[in-house]
Parts: sequence; C-alpha cells; structure tokens
Amino acid sequence: MNAGARPLNRLANEASPYLQQHADNPVDWYPWGEEALERARREDKPILVSIGYAACHWCHVMAHESFADPEVAAIQNEHFINIKVDREERPDLDNIYMAAAQALTGRGGWPLNVFCLPDGTPFYAGTYFPPDAKAARYRMPSWRQVLLSIAEAYRTRRADVTASAHELLDHIKRLAQPLPETAVVDAALLMAAAEKIGREFDPQYGGFGDAPKFPQPLVLEFLLRAHVRGDVQALPMLHQTLEQMARGGMYDQVGGGFHRYSVDARWLVPHFEKMLYDNALLAEVYHLAALVTGDPFLARIADETFTYMLRDLRHPDGAFFSSEDADSLPVPGAAHAEEGAFYVWTPDELRLALGDDATLVGAYYGVTRQGNFEGKSILYVPRPPEAVAARLGVPVERLEATVARARPLLRAFRERRPRPFRDEKIITAWNAMAIRALATASARVPEYLAAAQQCADFLLANLRRADGRLLRSWKDGRPGPAGFLDDYALLCDALLELHAASGEARYLATAIELADAMLDLFWDAQAWMFFDTGSDQPALVTRPRDLSDNATPSGSAAATVALLRLHAITGRDLYATRAEQVLQQVAPMLSRFPLGFGRMLCAADLAVGPTRELAIIGPPAHPATQALVAEARAAYRPRLVIARAAPGDPITSLSPLFADRGMIDGQPTAYLCEQFTCLLPVTTPEGLRKQLAS
Repeated sequence: MNAGARPLNRLANEASPYLQQHADNPVDWYPWGEEALERARREDKPILVSIGYAACHWCHVMAHESFADPEVAAIQNEHFINIKVDREERPDLDNIYMAAAQALTGRGGWPLNVFCLPDGTPFYAGTYFPPDAKAARYRMPSWRQVLLSIAEAYRTRRADVTASAHELLDHIKRLAQPLPETAVVDAALLMAAAEKIGREFDPQYGGFGDAPKFPQPLVLEFLLRAHVRGDVQALPMLHQTLEQMARGGMYDQVGGGFHRYSVDARWLVPHFEKMLYDNALLAEVYHLAALVTGDPFLARIADETFTYMLRDLRHPDGAFFSSEDADSLPVPGAAHAEEGAFYVWTPDELRLALGDDATLVGAYYGVTRQGNFEGKSILYVPRPPEAVAARLGVPVERLEATVARARPLLRAFRERRPRPFRDEKIITAWNAMAIRALATASARVPEYLAAAQQCADFLLANLRRADGRLLRSWKDGRPGPAGFLDDYALLCDALLELHAASGEARYLATAIELADAMLDLFWDAQAWMFFDTGSDQPALVTRPRDLSDNATPSGSAAATVALLRLHAITGRDLYATRAEQVLQQVAPMLSRFPLGFGRMLCAADLAVGPTRELAIIGPPAHPATQALVAEARAAYRPRLVIARAAPGDPITSLSPLFADRGMIDGQPTAYLCEQFTCLLPVTTPEGLRKQLAS
C-alpha cells in the first residue's frame, strides 16, 4: 500500500469487482453475511444495505461524493452496520430491497440504499442521494441529512419504525403472489397481448413508450412468435424497432454491441454501460428477425454484436465477462472518469483518424461542432445514406464504401483511448443467454457453435460443483454464491439449444439433470410457482419470487420455457404439469401487463402449440446428419423442438422420440412428430423440408 493510502476494509477480500471498488472507502463496509447481521443484532443498530453494480454510473458518483468522504463515513460507521451488495451476484437481495424502494418512493434504480431493522427487514429506501453541496440543486435531502434523520428516528421512534417495517414487509410478500383472477392461456390471449403491446408502440421511432426507452428484446421475441401466428402488425413493429435502435446512438456504430438503454425516445443518447445480457438477447433477436425478413442489415447487426461479445467480453477460456462501464478517463492520467468518454467524437478527432474521409463519415454519423452530448458527438445514423449522399453531391456507393472503410480505422483510433472498466466476473445466467444466442445463430454462421460449446463447457467445469449444485458467479477461480432459479432455468434452456445445434448427447443429459434439480430446489408446492432462491440457501426476511421480466428473463418464465421444451423431448408429464401450473397462475398478468412478461408470453405460445418434435438419428459429424439439421434450423420455427442421437447412444433411453428408431438404409434419418404422433421417416433435406412446410 502506498504511503498515505487508506487502509482497506473487508470488501478487499471479496471476488466481486464492484465490492472491491469500495474496498478503500472509509466506510466500515461488510459483505452480506451472518457476521454483519449478528453484529447488528448484538449492538441493536439499524443496517444500511447499499446495492449497486460495477457498470453503474450513479453508483460511482455516489461512491466518490459520499462513501469516500471521511466525515460522511464517520456518521455511517457510528450509527449503522453498513453492507455493500453486488446486485449481479445477489439478485435475491436486490429483488427484496428494490420492491421496498418502489413501494416507498414509486421508483427504483441504482445505487439502491435501504435502511433495515437488525434482522434485515426494510423500513426506508431510496436511490441516489447528493452530498450537502448538491442537495439544494437537486431539491433532495443530502445523504448526510438522510443518515442523521434515520438514526434519530430509530433511536427515538423505534415502535413506529418497527411497525412500518413489518407493514412494508407484508406488502413485499403480497407482491410475490399471483393476481386473484383467472384467465385461459390460449391463442386468443396471445393475440390480445400482442394487440395491447401494439398500443404502446412508438410509430415514429419504434420501441414502446416514451423516454427513457429500453430495447425490450423479450417483448420483441414474443412479437416474432405473434407474427408466426398471423398477427399482421407484429413484424412491422419489430422491424422498425430493430432498425431504429441499430441506427441510433444506443448502438455502438464503431465497435458493435448495444449500450444499456436510451435516455431519450429516439435512441440517440444512451446510458453507456454495455451489459452481456443485453447484447446476448439482442443479438439473438436480430438474428431471428433476419431469418424471418431476409434483411441483410439485421443480420449484420447481429453479427457485429456477436463480434463485440467475442472480442471484448470473452474470457480466454471461453466464458463471457459481465459488463463494461459507462465511464472512462477522457485522456490518460485524467483526474476523473467521464460518462461516455470512450465513445464520443469531435470533428477534429474524426479528421485525425480518417484524413479527408472525415467529411463524408462525419455527415453520415451526424458529427457536428456543437455535438449532441456534452459538446461532443455520439455517432448515429440520422438520415438514410441516399439523403446524405445527395446533400454532399456524391454517389451513394462512394459514401457507403467510405463509411465501411472508416469503421475499422475509427475503432483502431478509439482503442488508443483509456478503455472503460470491465467487470470480469462470470455469471451463469448471463452466460447461458450468450450460449443460447450463439447456438441459435450458428444455424446461419456455423463458427458460432464452437464459441457456444466453449462457454458451456467452461460453466459446467467451473460453475457447477462436484455435487451438481450450480453457482451464481465465478471470478479468477473464486466461486460465488449458490445459483438462483434463473441460473438453472436459463442454462437448462441454453443446453437444449446447444444440443440441437451440436448433437452432443451430454448437453441434453445435463439439461435434464438441471431441470430435476430446479424442481427440487425452487418449486413451491403450495403456490404452484417457483421461488427465486433455493431451499438450501440461508433464509432472508422473505423468500423472493419475481414473476415479471426485468432486463433479463424472470427465472419463472425461463423455467417454464425449458420445462415445456423438455416435455416435448422426454414425454415426462411432471415437466408439462409444472409449466402449466405456472402459466395458470400468471395468465391474468399476461393479458393485463404484457410488456412485463415477454418471455412468459413465449412460454405461453409454446404451451398453446402446436409443438412439433423432430428426432434426428445419425452421427453428429456425418454430412447427411448435418444437412438434415441445417434444413430444420434454416427458418424460424419457434415451436419446433429438436432432439438428436447417434445410433446406440445411451441418450436414446431418455426420450420416447428415440424409441425403436434408427437410421434407414444406413442413412441419418429424421422423424417429425406432433404430440408424439409421427410422420414417415425421411433421409433427405428435401423430404424434411416438405414435412416441415405441411
């Protein structure tokens, strides 16, 4: 430690990069655990639970302004037991305490600061609080005022605080219950949900609602399914949204990949952090939309997003890191990081990078002297190439060729800037989304399959204990907490997709093992739904259950999809029963709040059916086997479930689709079934194409 540096607190021993970022705070931080809770009970002190994540801009701001201030830290240390939580490692805690903040304030976000009784029951919550110097400007109490007021209330009005805490906890528990209504999960519900989503559509810029505008890939995935069912509005809404997002500043025009969300309605100014989950989900949706529409632009955006993931977020052994920060140093050695500094441009920087081409490229990407973000320009595509070319008096072919030539030069120039911080922890659920996306897109780009397999193999080797229990996270050989429902459900679903793409039996076998463990650890037999935390995990003030999607699919929705797919393959009635029970409970929510239930609507689409099962028998590497698989995956078929086996493989005992079926005349053979009633076997792609079209 350098002379004059602060001593490190307990967070220095944690694997989470977010927690380590607070290790030199003068706040006496604890990680979540029994040590902190026991001290709170022993000293009868309230707990401050402060939750954030490494790529969170306002988390960094509050840390710099308040948590690094020795005077503020002294107040926290005197009156509170202070706990720092990485929401990405502990979504269960984030779920409970975010519900408290939303109930108390009507809004949520990060940093999330929650004050609790010594047993962890929340009684007051908020997000960012400014320091004294900024409080009047923001018309908010300062963090110092909040701390002192809460400490005074806990000391002098304990009975009121305790009563409020218990009332709030009762409210949080009620949120985890289904609506006291009924609805039938059928095609009419699906079409009604799509119609209601359409009412929120922005016909000018695409997307749903007003600013801030989120990409909502799970809703877009459902719109693809609605299109297949015959909804004539679904595909135009989807296509416009995907085009507008990819032409806006929310998309990284130089390096590929998407930022978190747009602060405006037209996708121009993003929050600049880049998350693995956003990019995995969006890359898959762009790929699928390209299959449906044949639009090469959508395919290009999918591939550029995958390229970003593989280039900038990948661990050397194949898994994917969590995120890149919104903030970075504007120049080497600068005193403070700035939001978006890595991504914005001036006309002079364009000229340094591109020379005479800067005029055309700057016009194409909307770069001006005044800029569109704090005096600089976020690159976006405000006008069609034809309009830009006409204004500049050049052929459109010349403009497009110049822009294509410029992009790698701009990226090389940008790489000389200080890069944003990268959170290098590996999260099971988020990597599972990357596996599924890569495996799905390998139907169009076969090279993606190896990346999907390497990621899956990394997870199964490093984030699955010897006893089979999944872990939530891993960093530099250090395991994180036990996995949650979404870790199990999303990895199960991803392995089914990877099995279909690769033909490797071990992925199907592991998916079945994960599904069985998921039912054992997370199923609530009384409520007919899943909990988010396992029965083997330490009890919290309530056992969380998040039914709606957030930026990622809810664990319940992902589990329902995986169980329905596994039932189609294995015929095990328990899988279908559990999935149908979940859908029965959430059906009223699907019809009333469809924008919050995109992945569950996909599950409902699968349940309504008709689902078709395709068994392909043949050596995975045999060209004829691969030709049959390629035919099956060449088009968007969301209710087709594929199972594969080599002749004589023990995996055939796990599915009735394989029973008494082998290769015909020594040739790899496809058996297409619907509800386990099968057509005649075929051995050629042409024969399979005709059956799939029927």
